[in-house]
Order: sequence, then structure tokens, then C-alpha cells
Amino acid sequence: MWRAAAHVLPRAKVPGGRACCLPPAQGASGLLTRPSRRAPAAHAARLLGMDPRIEKVEAFDAGHFVRVEWEDGSESRYPCVWLRDNCQCPRCFLRSARARRLVFEDLDVNIVVKEVALADRKKISITWPDEHASEYEAEWLKKRCFSEEARAEMREDLFLPERQYWGSDLQLPKIPFEEIMCNDERMYKWLCTLKKVGIVLLTGAATRQGELVKLGHRIGFLRLTFYGPTWQVQDKADANNVAYTTAKLCFHTDYPVLQHPPGVQFLHCIKQTATGGESVVVDGFHVSNKLKKQNPQAYQILSSTAVDYTDVGVDYCDFAVQCKQRIIDVDSRGQAVRINYNNATRDTVFDIPAEKVRPFYAALKEFDDLLNSAEHKFAYKLKPGDIVTFDNWRVLHGRQSYQSGSEVTRHLEGAYADWDVVMSRLRLLKKSILNRD
Repeated sequence: MWRAAAHVLPRAKVPGGRACCLPPAQGASGLLTRPSRRAPAAHAARLLGMDPRIEKVEAFDAGHFVRVEWEDGSESRYPCVWLRDNCQCPRCFLRSARARRLVFEDLDVNIVVKEVALADRKKISITWPDEHASEYEAEWLKKRCFSEEARAEMREDLFLPERQYWGSDLQLPKIPFEEIMCNDERMYKWLCTLKKVGIVLLTGAATRQGELVKLGHRIGFLRLTFYGPTWQVQDKADANNVAYTTAKLCFHTDYPVLQHPPGVQFLHCIKQTATGGESVVVDGFHVSNKLKKQNPQAYQILSSTAVDYTDVGVDYCDFAVQCKQRIIDVDSRGQAVRINYNNATRDTVFDIPAEKVRPFYAALKEFDDLLNSAEHKFAYKLKPGDIVTFDNWRVLHGRQSYQSGSEVTRHLEGAYADWDVVMSRLRLLKKSILNRD
């Protein structure tokens, strides 16, 4: 059984461990990647038939905290307000919906325990001042330990934050389309690689419209936009989008004009021109990191200046969209989490003081030069039946120009999915595969 689990989770931690507890108190590879995350210690324990067991439980800090000492010698500390907020009894928690029933206005944020007891080394019981009783399973508690290491492990398990940066040396990950359509493990590896590397090529799809709809159903559902649930990238008269021409497309992310741009993009090659039309991609997070080291001031400008975007036209329906986005969206640690850069839809309106305009352009030019440097960009040419799938928040893409003809010489079908939908499917696949093993 352990070998089977190790096949899916090669870096899973064997518990025994202080992996999710506080220490005792002292007074591009381009190959398809197996998920490199560590399994939560509680799950690894189950694989080995070793459920976490509690040695001792007690209240401290005048009843505001509960301390759990584990059989392995580690300990965890839980704030009582959090324990009361997360009572698992039927009055406080709707198990069928896995949702909290407790109304927040009824929660006493200064609550203390009246009594805490160890039920059977696999469970603790708490009596609160109003005589309400709560029980907490050992495995549930250990998984939710508040130690820094446990919280990092939980983030890794839930969100797969690991990234593999790349440049011109990218070995484009590939997997047959039919395999991910009919094999859950292959689909799981596809989505893990998509999350980690940011781009995966699916090969061997039929050269007809509709394959992306099937792919969307396999994940969950596609993202509907003003260009429809899917859209046809080909040379069109009176094009309502620069992509619907034969001209070169510079590096961009799609749809920064939306408040919540699509997270994942799919492009299915149905017909390819003989000359020209090559695709080019660049890892925006990798380049952002380079910019941050090379010119911190430019990084600060691009991550703090709100840029106006606009898109007006008629397609799936008529639309007039406006939005403000920072070129580089960052998290609380200043790390890039989304690139919002599309020169075609950047508005002529620029809502900043005049004296800040030139410094912004200088910062954007430096970022754009890095995107286009030979060491960072990777070029390839889609073949009919290829579907390139990539992280639209991270990977900027472009296209070389090609010759127009009397008939359509190049035809891609495109679609989007939100990261919420993709990550939901990834978590469900992970759970089913681990349970099977």
C-alpha cells in the first residue's frame, strides 16, 4: 500500500513527526511532473495505519488556549475562540453541506473553556461556560495545528503553490489528449504540471471544433466571456479583436479588462499555416522576479500603478468593458500572483498624475524588454490536433505574423476556465487517487 502511495506522492512525509506540530515546550524540467508536495502528516499516518494519538490535554493562559500533547512528543496549541467557532456538533455544523451553522453574532470572542478532557486518546471533549459541549477528533486537530510548519504544509496541500520557473530552456510538457480524457491519474498529472510549470501541451485531439467543450466538461465547465464559451482565432474581416488578424501579437495576458481575468486558457489548433504563425510564450513570474532584483523601483511602480483597460464591441453580445489593473499583482509578501498586461486593450485614458506617466512608461519598457529577451522567451509551432493549455495569470503569449489568403489558412479554437474550477477538479482527483491507493 505504501509503495502505491509513494508512486503518487514521492515526497510524502512519514509521520512520527513534528511535521504539523509545535516543538515540545521548554519551560524547466519540462517532463510531466508528479506532484512534489508533501502529504499532510495525518494522511501519511493513515497510509501507515498510524492515527495520531493524544497523550495529554489541558487548558492554559486562563482558559483562553488548549494545549494538546501528542504521543510522539510534539504539542499543539489551539485558541479557544477558534475551537468554539469550529465546534463540530450538529447544532454548530451542517455535516451534509460541510458548512458552519453557528451564527457569528452568537460567538463570544473572549470565551474560555470551563472543562477540557481527553476522551480516548483519539478525541478531546470541551465543556463551555454555557454548558455547550464540543468534541474534536485527534486527526482533525492535528491537521489544523497552528504551528508555522503545519500551516505551510496545509497551504501546500490545498493550493499547490510550488512553481518551476523557466526561460528559453523550457522543455514543453506534453501529454496525449485522449489520456487525460479517460484516465484520472493522467489528468491529475496534467493539472499538477499546469499549476507548477504554467503550461502543458495536449496532443492528438481531433481537428474539429468542439474538443475544448469536451475538455471543459472533463474539468467542470468553461468560462463564458463576451467572446462566447469558445471563440475562433482566425483572420476575419473587420476584426473585433487584434487576434483575429494575421498580424504579429506581442506578449500579453488575455482579458485584463475584466475584474477577474480568466485563470487558464486553452488554444486548440485545427488548421495551421505553412509559414509563419509560430507561438511564443514567456514565464511572467520568472521575469517579474528578475525585474524586482534588477530594478526594485520599476517593480514597485508596476505593482502599484492602476492601469486603465478597455474593450468595446459586439460578439457573443454587445459589450463596453472598463477596468483598472496593476501590471503586476502582488500578494502580502510582494510576490507576483498575476500579470495583467495587454498592450492592445490598454486604454488611452490613464488616470494618474501627469508627472508619474513617464516613470511608468520607463518601468513598463524595462519589463517588456525583459519579456522579449532571448533568454526568457520560448517559441514553438502548434500542429493540427495540439491543444496548448496555460496559466493566463502567469504565462504571457504571443504569435508571429502569417500570410493571409483567399481562404482561412490558420484556425485555432480558444476557451477559458477559472482557476477555481481547475483547482476544484485537481483536489477531487487527488482525493480519489489517494483513497484508491
